[in-house]
Amino acid sequence: MIVGLSSGVTLAWWIALGIGLVVALVVAGLLELLRRTVHQIDRGVSDLLTVGGRLAQNTWTIQLFRTTNLHAHELKEELRRHARAERSDE
Repeated sequence: MIVGLSSGVTLAWWIALGIGLVVALVVAGLLELLRRTVHQIDRGVSDLLTVGGRLAQNTWTIQLFRTTNLHAHELKEELRRHARAERSDE
């Protein structure tokens, strides 16, 4: 048995399908916008982590320079003591 639809019902179905298509396109556009935004945030966070890692490495390097400087001063004082001891032995 075939049921015939009136032209008003057919028109309503076409309008509903059109609205559904528009909604689907809007949702797809918003999802693409969200994907691009998330990608930009991911790049920003990645860059920030890279810079943070470099900063931590530089901070450690500065500490190593301080330690090296301290040892250099100790070595300099030791050399002065040896020089004074050699002069007093002469």
